[in-house]
Amino acid sequence: MKHPLIHLVKDKERLSSLAKQFGTPLYLYSGKQLQENILRFKTALDLFFPNNHLCYAIKANNNPHLVKYMKNVLDTLGGDCSSPGELYVAEKSGINLEDSIYTGNYESSDDLKTALESGVCINLDDTTSFGRLKIIGLPSRLSFRINPGFGKGSFSQVTTGGREAKFGIPRDNIVEAYTLALNEGVSRFGLHCMTGSGVLEEDYFVEMMKSLLIDAKRIEAELNRPLEFICIGGGFGIPYKENESELDIERLMKRLSVEFFHTYPDKDKAPSLWCEPGKFLVGDAGILLARVTGLKDGYRKFIGLDAGMETLMRPGLYGAYHKIYKVGDVDAEHNQVVDITGRICENTDRLAVDRPFPYVEEGDLVCVMDVGAYGYAMSHQFNTRPRPAEILISDTENKLIRKRESIEDIFRNCDF
Repeated sequence: MKHPLIHLVKDKERLSSLAKQFGTPLYLYSGKQLQENILRFKTALDLFFPNNHLCYAIKANNNPHLVKYMKNVLDTLGGDCSSPGELYVAEKSGINLEDSIYTGNYESSDDLKTALESGVCINLDDTTSFGRLKIIGLPSRLSFRINPGFGKGSFSQVTTGGREAKFGIPRDNIVEAYTLALNEGVSRFGLHCMTGSGVLEEDYFVEMMKSLLIDAKRIEAELNRPLEFICIGGGFGIPYKENESELDIERLMKRLSVEFFHTYPDKDKAPSLWCEPGKFLVGDAGILLARVTGLKDGYRKFIGLDAGMETLMRPGLYGAYHKIYKVGDVDAEHNQVVDITGRICENTDRLAVDRPFPYVEEGDLVCVMDVGAYGYAMSHQFNTRPRPAEILISDTENKLIRKRESIEDIFRNCDF
């Protein structure tokens, strides 16, 4: 499948100019691709769910310029927040927190107090969270996160449902949680479920919806009142590998609507369907531009870059696959098998392992694809490496949306 940003990788003149102006490594985001992604998702929702709401998962990429850009594309956009910092980003980006949802886990009282005072819809991970919240104060509306006993993710580490997951209330206990909240005076409710990230199988989402709807009706019967919304979370994957197919989001929403309106045939009275995409909106809109710093022919062949696991953590953390291209020559012959690494003193510092790759020289530029989600957001400063700059690009403009850190920035709070 042809990557939507492959034209940018081919543009050696522009990328060389960006590298010269802003340095490397460098995160680049396509505003056009962001717009296309968010409109494609929202259009699919609108076609099949008359009452719906879209919240962007800020954890995927928290740059407020990007969040504000998406809010300008879709004025009704809410935020899916999981920390006080993400509430801050949502508010600074112009998102109405009353249109947003806060899903923490093992939250401190300070976290819950911040969420309550913000006006966000609080989504609780456990009845013990409800106990801590009750001491601070109770909102009129909240939801609980159900763990249906199964889950799926592109890696075991991002599977957030099932018996091994740390998230959510077991389905056998979910009605008890809502009854507790009702008896304490909460009057309005939603239901939330998020079982894993990076899923590309339509059938899985359909099965999750079927399970969730059974529990929704159980809750409504016990409370003797309707749910205001049912949130199916995020988890909508993107194709990182060449042989993977993208989700047909319109076809998926059509299939989900069949199940949804079989359970709720009166569309005017049905709960609103909420979704929390992150990766689907920003993942393929981001590219990491890096420079070859060294070549090594040892027991293995290595291509060293000025970007490593501190710049892009996903390969080292999960063994995640990202397509990597030589800038300006995307069709170059792959005439060697290499490990592509950074400058970090950890042996997990590999952006690719046993990767067929073209011949390169020191100083050449490469592009790591699909880094818009969980790229910069997971970057860190190990080995005292400052984090890179971020640029939002259009056909005619390159906008600096986060300055490159300096070594001095890393220590600015040390007071020495």
